[in-house]
Amino acid sequence: MLCFVYRSNRRDQTYVYLARKDDFEALPDDLRERVEPLELVLEVDLHPERKLAMEDPAAVIRNLGAQGWHLQLPRHERSLLQAVP
Repeated sequence: MLCFVYRSNRRDQTYVYLARKDDFEALPDDLRERVEPLELVLEVDLHPERKLAMEDPAAVIRNLGAQGWHLQLPRHERSLLQAVP
């Protein structure tokens, strides 16, 4: 699965994975407001065996399939995930 990884220029060490390039409309409005502007940093062919620095590739693939996006936060900010529906 090809996916697109964007770095948040507002939140340090925060990345958004998208199933479709530049498909920012897939993000919930409140999340988009918290992380934009976003900068494309990587296009990656993602599969369950692929190593990612901080994320479980299977979880990323599940989220991309279910909602079209995946949010990667620094470990100390994981609680932000609970605020996103």
